[in-house]
Amino acid sequence: MTVPDDVLAAVARAAATDSGGVPVELLGDFLAMLVGAVTDGRPIPPARLRAYRNLGDRAARQGVALRALLDLYLSACWRLWPELPAVKQAKRRPQGVVSAGQVMLHAADDVVAALAEGFQLARRALVRSQEAARREFIDDLLTGSADVVGLLHRSTGFGLDLSGPHAAAVIAAERPFDDGSPLVATLERSILGLKGDAPALVASKDGRLVVVFAAPDRAAIDHVLDRLGSTLRRAAGGRSAVGTWRLGLGRAGVGADGVRGSYREAGEALELAERLELPSPIAEARDLLVYRMLLRDRVALADLVESTLGALRTARGGAEPLLATLERWFACGGNAAAAARELHLSVRAVTYRLARVRDLTGLDPDAAADRFALHVAQLGARLLDWPTASA
Repeated sequence: MTVPDDVLAAVARAAATDSGGVPVELLGDFLAMLVGAVTDGRPIPPARLRAYRNLGDRAARQGVALRALLDLYLSACWRLWPELPAVKQAKRRPQGVVSAGQVMLHAADDVVAALAEGFQLARRALVRSQEAARREFIDDLLTGSADVVGLLHRSTGFGLDLSGPHAAAVIAAERPFDDGSPLVATLERSILGLKGDAPALVASKDGRLVVVFAAPDRAAIDHVLDRLGSTLRRAAGGRSAVGTWRLGLGRAGVGADGVRGSYREAGEALELAERLELPSPIAEARDLLVYRMLLRDRVALADLVESTLGALRTARGGAEPLLATLERWFACGGNAAAAARELHLSVRAVTYRLARVRDLTGLDPDAAADRFALHVAQLGARLLDWPTASA
């Protein structure tokens, strides 16, 4: 006993209506295959599942939404259920309903997974085949050379919904990035995951790698940073190696302007991290706001540094040893012993140098008010590459 063809056709038409008008042809032979699987009590063979991956590919190329495609198949399942022979014979053989349900759910799960895989692979292939459009979009998005409405419309084709908060990360490495690099694809997969449903865009720009991703909360940001960092740390040797790398992250923003602002902040974070020689390879703009504020008026900052630390130039050996000692002392929380270990000096040498700073500048590192002035001046010196740049 089987399900009549006219009943299968009616189920297919109703499922197409449920899904908003997805073509019935995209079901292929799913209904007949499902009836056969339930009747035989066996899952759909892997060889047949490839046909549904192809249907997923076809749907993506026709512009059908994945949600609508899955709705078509799942609607077909629940509409077919009461027409199955095992269900109609439930009064005489109730155990058959249980078996039919298990087989049907298993088959539907396999087919939906194959559909989604084919759909996502096709969508990614379509995007990759349109590199010119992709390059134009990322340039327009980050430089603001296109209208906002147009950008919002185009962004959906690249998996981005700019109506929500997004953040930008910029990665710089010893070896420049390009879109053909195997590492770029690896980094993209690390963010998107196996399902490929995480909204993110990865592209190279001016030898750096730009990652624009949805950032609804801190957990989402930490997830992306963790994936990117882990992948970059594992990429050692071979043609994927990029050498020493550093990542700058901007704060999340909404819309094209928000992404553009985040991209600018990410670039500034990279520059500051390099100039300050920060130990962590990941630099977030939110953690560097004080440095950005200091650099907002370079003339005033240079005046502050020179007036506060200029006298250090007269010390034997110049300003650099005293400035390095002051920097390590601040970094160690005012602990002379810890600073001495990091500088490979004796504690006595560190305290002597701090005393020389006090004598030459008139500011005592141990006095709270003076410590603040010295610390700001020392940070400014690092930002301006003083005294080397002023020599």
